[in-house]
Amino acid sequence: MDSWKGAFFEQGRQSIKIPVPVYIRASASIAGSKEGDGPLGDLFDMVGVDDKFGSNTWEEAESTLQKETLQLAIGKAGLSGEDIRFLLAGDLLAQSMASSFGLASFQIPLIGLYGACSTCGLSLAMAAALIVGGMAQYVASVTSSHFASAEKEFRYPLGYGNQRPLSATWTVTGSGAFILSSLKGKKDRAVITGLTIGKIVDLGMKDSMNMGACMAPAASSLICQHFADFGRTPEDYDQIITGDLGLVGQRVLLDMLAEKGFDLSGKHMDCGIEIYDEKQDAHAGGSGCGCSAVVLSALILKKLEEGEWKRVLFVPTGALLSKTSFNEGKSIPGIAHALVLERCS
Repeated sequence: MDSWKGAFFEQGRQSIKIPVPVYIRASASIAGSKEGDGPLGDLFDMVGVDDKFGSNTWEEAESTLQKETLQLAIGKAGLSGEDIRFLLAGDLLAQSMASSFGLASFQIPLIGLYGACSTCGLSLAMAAALIVGGMAQYVASVTSSHFASAEKEFRYPLGYGNQRPLSATWTVTGSGAFILSSLKGKKDRAVITGLTIGKIVDLGMKDSMNMGACMAPAASSLICQHFADFGRTPEDYDQIITGDLGLVGQRVLLDMLAEKGFDLSGKHMDCGIEIYDEKQDAHAGGSGCGCSAVVLSALILKKLEEGEWKRVLFVPTGALLSKTSFNEGKSIPGIAHALVLERCS
């Protein structure tokens, strides 16, 4: 039997090298009012004045977020929905209902994904794999989260008025959409050159109000494995960017990596920290599927386009719990996925 052709793509134990360029042709971000008031507010494509986005329920609002963001990204790419071969999408709600109801009208073949708050990284990685495998020329990726729908799904309805500890993060109301292509365009935002797919890491933590600490071990494991797989160190990147560890999770991550010999101080950035400022009462920072997605589209790709950064490691993180598992006393496993993003030459 001939050797498996996929061996040409394998890189170490968990990574994939991209043998042909995968371009991020265009992207779009739409955020809620709180996010619009934050330090990145001027960078989002659109900011909602009403966090229900003209809908009747919080869940419908999140579906509207996805629909409008994807439509905007497709338009910015100069394409139509018929040009998109596959659509990869996910959110935080049960049965991914925000994606199902929000994207049905596009009638694009849909691959629904769930990686909790790491779904942006997971969807982009799988979209890139489809392109590398020669199965599509254009693939779209879209993820979303909404503060109010997530609180109702995982914790308490807003009317309950529960108190949040300082370790808690604030679920970002926002959606990010990305159009990936096998063809080089005139204004591609970045190129994907490598992937590292995470595995579940569970150290037994059970505090749903400290998601950052629950996810940090997975991020540490993933980043160390990425360095080993590609033979790289932190010095090979301008920034190493996690998804939504927040202030508490960032401290845990840096300590864990320091114990393994990696110093990320001065080189680590977290989307959940960047999206809010201290005056916004977000406590430890932002989280949610929309957090890393909107920061990637609005800030990270912008810095790559402008040449401030040449290569970054983008590492969205996720906490794999549900209200059922939490109420049954289960621990909160974590996962992280990484993409190597480079400036287009």
